[in-house]
Amino acid sequence: MADKNSSEAVQKLREVTGAGVMDCFRALQESSGDFDKAIAIIREKGFSKAEKRADRETGAGLIRSYLHNGRIGVLLNLRAETDFVVRSEPFQELAHELTMQIAAAGPKDVEELLAQPYIKDESRTIQDLVNEVIAKTGEKVAIKEFSRMEA
Repeated sequence: MADKNSSEAVQKLREVTGAGVMDCFRALQESSGDFDKAIAIIREKGFSKAEKRADRETGAGLIRSYLHNGRIGVLLNLRAETDFVVRSEPFQELAHELTMQIAAAGPKDVEELLAQPYIKDESRTIQDLVNEVIAKTGEKVAIKEFSRMEA
């Protein structure tokens, strides 16, 4: 790959995954420039980052609500290690996506939710989304609880 193409590929991979420049560069090298393989490598590394943070405390968090057509309501308790991450765009976006997922798919508990295919991209699970935010923010992120009501 030419330098220009390499930097463009790294930037595009960063936009898709939220990973750091060097992580994207290494993933592209490891995948011999195959963009889809590089995404898979970044996601895999995100999982290992998530595993390293599994024992950390999630002392900060937020309650997010979502109301769909006045008939389905969701309350979500999403946690992170610090208020800084709770206020971050990746965390806020995750909270929104999770409430929509819960409204649409109706999981019975957190474990079932994490295993569900993501409604906007069935090649990914909700656990993948959470792990991507962990990789982006560098902190443990956990769904503490949620409630779904339907009229």
